[in-house]
Amino acid sequence: MPKQVDHEARRQEIGAAVCRVMATRGLDAVSLRHVAAEAGVSMGRVQHYFGTKDEMLLFAFRLISERVAHRLGQVRRDTPQAFLRAVLVELLPISEAARAEAPVLAAFLAQAVVEPRLAEQLRAGSDEMVAFVAEQIRAARPEGDALRDAKALLAFTDGLMLQVLIGQVDRDSAVDLLDHQLARVLTTG
Repeated sequence: MPKQVDHEARRQEIGAAVCRVMATRGLDAVSLRHVAAEAGVSMGRVQHYFGTKDEMLLFAFRLISERVAHRLGQVRRDTPQAFLRAVLVELLPISEAARAEAPVLAAFLAQAVVEPRLAEQLRAGSDEMVAFVAEQIRAARPEGDALRDAKALLAFTDGLMLQVLIGQVDRDSAVDLLDHQLARVLTTG
């Protein structure tokens, strides 16, 4: 009897290998050869599932986005303020999972500047996140422009993520700065 192959699982394995290569060696190192070696498969198998490097990158981006969404879905829902803080802290490279994902997300962000399809996906995910954060702000503080504040908080958090990654700001300082900014948003409306 022929062996059953789970094609989606194979694509997931290769996508995870793309993310590991990006996290350890950067976007420029993502090649058929490096991804195949990281995944422990032949270059032909990688080509079977992904016709181009861009297809691999888009799939890997969706994979990492799903991981982040899953992790954020695990955040405990207490008060709206505490929940919002926990979500924003989880976006910083502080937890082990976030430290593994952040370099990949930063590389995707840089690539999106020159890759319109990736930029489109980033914008769509960003719009969803802005709406979600705005909803939490409204629950914590009904007055004021929650949408504008959500955009500002997420931009601030993205900047902190990058600063932590390059060592400009340490993790404790990043959380302190985030707490400071969040307190301003939730008290000024």
